[in-house]
Amino acid sequence: MAEDGHDSVVDMQSIEEWLLSCAEGLVLKALEKARQVKAFPERWEMIISKVEKIPERLSALSSHPSFSNSVFCKEQLQVVCRTLNETIALAAICLKEKKYQANLRMQSKLDALDGKLNMHLGDFEHVMITRVLDEVSFPSSIASTSTEPGAAIHGNLRELLALLQSGHLEAKHKALDSLVEFMKEDEKNILAIIGRNNIFASLLVQLLTYTTSPRIREKSVTVICSFGSCENWLVSLGVLPPLIRLVESGRPIGKQKATIALQRLSSMSSQTSLCIVVHGGVRPLIEICRTSDSVLQAASACRVIEKFWFLGMYSGLCLWFSTDLRFS
Repeated sequence: MAEDGHDSVVDMQSIEEWLLSCAEGLVLKALEKARQVKAFPERWEMIISKVEKIPERLSALSSHPSFSNSVFCKEQLQVVCRTLNETIALAAICLKEKKYQANLRMQSKLDALDGKLNMHLGDFEHVMITRVLDEVSFPSSIASTSTEPGAAIHGNLRELLALLQSGHLEAKHKALDSLVEFMKEDEKNILAIIGRNNIFASLLVQLLTYTTSPRIREKSVTVICSFGSCENWLVSLGVLPPLIRLVESGRPIGKQKATIALQRLSSMSSQTSLCIVVHGGVRPLIEICRTSDSVLQAASACRVIEKFWFLGMYSGLCLWFSTDLRFS
């Protein structure tokens, strides 16, 4: 009977509300345990100070209108609960074993825990400041003319935006995969929506620039390849340097996608071609032409270089490149 009662309570709550309740309970337990620990006092003091800030962030998140039907909120609460459970477990170990006072492995675990908590707090704050959960507005003209599957795609874009901005690594992977699939199904309408708000382009450039995951960079550049109509935004947001770095030192699939993206961007304007030169794109593109086993990749690189020729930059580039090789 007790189990039936528990199940009925869960049924009356949304998953997000249930996770919120779990997180609030774990905060209290984590603080109780952590305050008893005597080992590593400075590290635990920092951890405690961050855990103490979580209830305020949870309250702000739960008050958002999209809280009860948000994939991002569920993902964020799940990852916070995991970190709080980890806090409780590490506190219990430190309380039980005095030898951990000088254990370098435990110090490393506590530093990693502190980093996770700091990341969660930053994610909460960023979401509430930027109002990322309701950042994208969908034009009524598009929504009204969409089929039912299309309307669902438009609604899901807001969730993908939230996951790309503040989700954990696996959530970002899933969001990028979903975005690629949605674009295959309804590319015209999705690009029309994105074209009204450059936040998607900005997030993709950030992922391409700052993430350490090769797969995230490769998926980001796959989406960027489709953003020809956003060329001015992409260049102004700084997409060229990370694309050139990917051509230079990425994995084969990343190199190919980045080269294609550079070719598409350079085809839009002569100014973009000049920016590619300024950011050091000549050497890696010529290297691709010389050594690539991919016909598509080599052809894309050659088209960028052809654009230099038509702009009257080629002779100067040849002189610059040969001089650069002599002194490298």
